[in-house]
Amino acid sequence: MSEFLFKEFKEVSAKEWKQKIQYDLKGADYNDTLIWQSLEGVNVKPFYHQDDFSESFQPIPGQPKSWRVAQEVFIDDVFIANNIALDAINRGAESIVFRATKEFDIEVVFSSFPFEKATIYFEFRFLSETFLNTLITFLSKHKANVYYNIDLIGNLSKTGNWYANAKEDHQVLDTILIKNSSANILSVDVSTYQNAGANIVQQLAYALAHANEYLNHVSSSPLGAKRQGLSMTFKLSIGSNYFFEIAKIRALRKLYAVLAKEYGVKETCHILVFPSKRNKTLYDYNVNMLRTTTECMSAVLGGADTIYNLPYDSLYHKSNEFGQRISRNQLLILKHESYFDTVSNPSDGNYYVESLTDELATKALDIFKEIEKSGGFLKQLKEGTIQKKIKESAEKEQQLFDKGELKLLGTNYHPNKNDRMKDNLELFPFVKRNPVKTLIAPIIEKRLAEEVEQERISNE
Repeated sequence: MSEFLFKEFKEVSAKEWKQKIQYDLKGADYNDTLIWQSLEGVNVKPFYHQDDFSESFQPIPGQPKSWRVAQEVFIDDVFIANNIALDAINRGAESIVFRATKEFDIEVVFSSFPFEKATIYFEFRFLSETFLNTLITFLSKHKANVYYNIDLIGNLSKTGNWYANAKEDHQVLDTILIKNSSANILSVDVSTYQNAGANIVQQLAYALAHANEYLNHVSSSPLGAKRQGLSMTFKLSIGSNYFFEIAKIRALRKLYAVLAKEYGVKETCHILVFPSKRNKTLYDYNVNMLRTTTECMSAVLGGADTIYNLPYDSLYHKSNEFGQRISRNQLLILKHESYFDTVSNPSDGNYYVESLTDELATKALDIFKEIEKSGGFLKQLKEGTIQKKIKESAEKEQQLFDKGELKLLGTNYHPNKNDRMKDNLELFPFVKRNPVKTLIAPIIEKRLAEEVEQERISNE
């Protein structure tokens, strides 16, 4: 582009911009009128300028050069799971996220699987040393690119219990890590905190404190001497606050690099992302496609390694080919038709995003330090402190929704009174109350629209 176009204009300082804005406000207060505060306590300004930054921007550690399109596959019937996975890959998926609640026939699930073509992720709801070692051996022979995502603390947070108990669970983890020190074993599931109502700063702080429990354990375990190759995967849920969610992913990479350096482990992490359930709705459910599209855009621009989408009907329909195809195609359109794979670091140098990244990281680091001073993440989980903080944040957000200040189209904003959902529910879409004895209070995921929807369904 010709430079003479820009020579026509002189550079304008941040001070001059502000003076011009104040003049145009005609006496209205600048701070009260144009600065708003987020739920995280971040004051968002009307403009950001290079004068706000005393140093040049540093690159985000571990930012990927490209991102992968993934599809989630639940392993119940192993033959069906295999067919769904192969079909998804043939239709454009570059990764498969396998979710399993019990041991499965490995040979059948991976029959004819193109290991050289697709990355594999797991989400296990069980812990079996024998099965996991067998699985790792099988996939290693096929030279598969795999992320096993074992997260003991994530299971404790979500269910309130260890798989067996703290000692046995960590012994199993240690054995697997020692036998497979080069594999991608460890994971931190941050999505539970987001879907339960934690704000972005809390999510980052808890992710870091959660990871710190593993790094601290590994450094004092038999694996400690060869921990340099240890890798960490973070599983994130992305909400609707577009720029904040972009900054969240970037801030997490920066924070983890600082923590990992202290332990002498690899300073880059791997990030798997999917849209939040918290703002999804039963009524006017097609709007969920719009929500998930912008959330996936945030994930791409923030620098996620792999993204899998949430089908628009996942709240109330069992997994089905149409819903999965639409969710996958949303990602394929972003990548191949909207050119979201053209630039690997599109957010770098954006004054607003860079400022948000630094502020979110700083605030999260302060909370992390408080957690560590109080005895660590596990101690605060057992005392119920983490649960209490998340509940307080969730209640603030819920109040905004109840007042109509936080809008969900088709639910508390322009609802269609003629919508009927009662006869379409294949799944129970609300919080389930299971009277099970737990070691700690579990962190319960809950959508913002649940009470409104329950009332509407009861009146149909």
